[in-house]
Amino acid sequence: MPTQMPEASTDLLETFADAWNRHDVDALMSCMTQDCVFESSAGPDICGTRSVGSEAVRAAFAKVWADFPDAHWGDARHFVHGDRGVSEWTFTGTRVDGMHVEVHGCDLFTLRGGRIFLKNSYRKNRPPLA
Repeated sequence: MPTQMPEASTDLLETFADAWNRHDVDALMSCMTQDCVFESSAGPDICGTRSVGSEAVRAAFAKVWADFPDAHWGDARHFVHGDRGVSEWTFTGTRVDGMHVEVHGCDLFTLRGGRIFLKNSYRKNRPPLA
């Protein structure tokens, strides 16, 4: 008899979102697979910037808080269907240079074994405000 793989639910995405707002990289990584991938919303590549593997993803996640020490993702809404998930949110944060950012965005997830394999992030391209 095949082993049943745990399925992901919106609970996983809610836990993940809460960890972002607590700036808790350990909690974030507990939601990810070991071979996880993060594609950020900005960067030189067609996918933004791709980080592969738990060490690289951990560093990329921590960099978000270094760049935006007061980062917050509010008004989160989540859904999961099969091995895909979506989170929609409003990001607010102040960059280290003092410029404020407030934008709508979403994450598209590929889920595997009850965890996040791929976090593909998108957000509106709105200029920072003084």
